[in-house]
Order: sequence, then C-alpha cells, then structure tokens
Amino acid sequence: MKRIGLFILTNLAILVLLSIVLKLVEGVLASQGIVLPRTGYILVFAAVFGMGGAFISLAMSKWVAKRFTGAQVIEQPRDQIEAWLLDTVRRQARQAGIGMPEVAIYDAPEINAFATGMSKNNALVAVSTGLLRSMNRDEAEAVLGHEVSHIANGDMVTLTLIQGVLNTFVIFLARVVGGLIDGFLRRDEESSGPGIGYFLTVMVLEIIFGLFASIIVMWFSRHREFRADAGGARLAGRDKMIQALQRLQSSYGHSHLPEQVKAFGITPGGKGVSRLFMSHPPLEERIAALRAAR
Repeated sequence: MKRIGLFILTNLAILVLLSIVLKLVEGVLASQGIVLPRTGYILVFAAVFGMGGAFISLAMSKWVAKRFTGAQVIEQPRDQIEAWLLDTVRRQARQAGIGMPEVAIYDAPEINAFATGMSKNNALVAVSTGLLRSMNRDEAEAVLGHEVSHIANGDMVTLTLIQGVLNTFVIFLARVVGGLIDGFLRRDEESSGPGIGYFLTVMVLEIIFGLFASIIVMWFSRHREFRADAGGARLAGRDKMIQALQRLQSSYGHSHLPEQVKAFGITPGGKGVSRLFMSHPPLEERIAALRAAR
C-alpha cells in the first residue's frame, strides 16, 4: 500500500511540476504572439482520463478475463485435478502471504495461464485445458507458482499505475504540442479556438507517443516475468520452473487469450525490433536466468 501511495503521490507531483513549467512557457510564448490552449484544463483532462482509464481497466480485469475466455471458477472441485489445483494455489498463496485467489479453468488448446485482479487479496488465477492436458503436475505447479508470484509482487496494480502515468503524458503532450503547432501556423489569424490542424496533429501525436509508451510498458512487463519466474522457483522449486518453461518452449502455440489479459498470460517472447513490443522475454533467456540464479 505504501508503494502504491508513493507512486500516486509521485505522479501528482509530476503533474503539479508540469503545470508550473507550462505556465512559464505560456508566458514566453504569449510574448511571441503564440497562445496555447488552456493547459490547466488539458492537464486535468489528461490525468483524469489517463489514470481513470487504466484503473477502470484493472477494476474490470477479472470480469473481462472470465467473459472473454469463458473461464469457469472452481467453486466445488468435481474431480481430482480441480481439487489439486485448489489445494496447490491455496498452499502457494499462503506461502506468498496473499489471500486465496479465485481459481478457474478455461477451454483453449494451447499451454497457457494468467493472473489478474484488483489487488493481492482479490485476484484470479486461470489455467487452460491445454495446459492441464500437456503438462505434468510438477510443471503445472511451477506455472501456478509463477502466476501466484505475479499477484504477490503486485504486478497488475503496478503495471496499471505505469500505464496510467504514461496515458496521462500521451494525452497531455499530444495536446500541448498540437496547440503549439496550431498556434504557430495560425499566429497571424484571429481565432477564438483551435483549428482543424490542431485536432489532426493531436491524433497523429497520440499514435506516435502511444507507441513509445507501449515500449516502456512492455519493458516493465518483460522485467516482471523474470521476477515471477524467480517467485515460481521459490514456491515450486527451480527445477520444476525450468522444466515448465522447457515444456512451453517445445509446445507453445497460438494464444487464445483476449488482448485485455494477454500481458498476464504466457507468451514465448520475441526477438529483434519486435521484442520491444513483446510482453514476455524469450523463453531461452528466462531459462538461462533461472539456471544462473543461486
């Protein structure tokens, strides 16, 4: 909770600092005949929609995951597999110091699993039927440990906070730069509001800035995968975690997870330029990191 509070306060401090700097910039530009749109309103607009949109997405994450994957939460185990899943997640959650997540199974042919939810004590862990068919219990235990570690590390909340801050900057900077360009192009015209150039510029800049923001979010996502692997190794054993990743390396297919929860599932990672936009590092790097850990 302290970490989240500090992050939010830091974000607010950045917004306040930006507002002060922009007031000074407005004064300089006004002396040159260039008038920016009302930056104070833009700043509030960006913060409300940037942070608000990210947290609404987080609040809806469990519902979205269940809705779009068809995941069925295990209320009462119907067979030994479901009983084992509940017992394993319960034990790992206790070890990790978090509340018992909901445990669900969804129908998909590939080996996959994901974790999502608003907090450490209000989360969901789901596994695919393909994982249950293709992995033995040691491997599945390691995957469950990996997902429980995501919850214990607060990855869903932290990723949302980072996305919210970046959303704020994308919305804000696109409109400020758009106002600058529009003001420069129309400085000899008398007008009470921005022109069509402003709106077109904002749309283009939001796409460009959004791409850069995605690179930052994906970098953090890749970093948290190594931490979750280490957590899975602590909860289930390093050899089991390595074995699970090797199984995934040889068997991984096309993911059927919806975009809203794909970052919290298992993906093999990418190489080259495409790696910048991948939520997971290459499996060989994850395996090497586990082998190098002491």
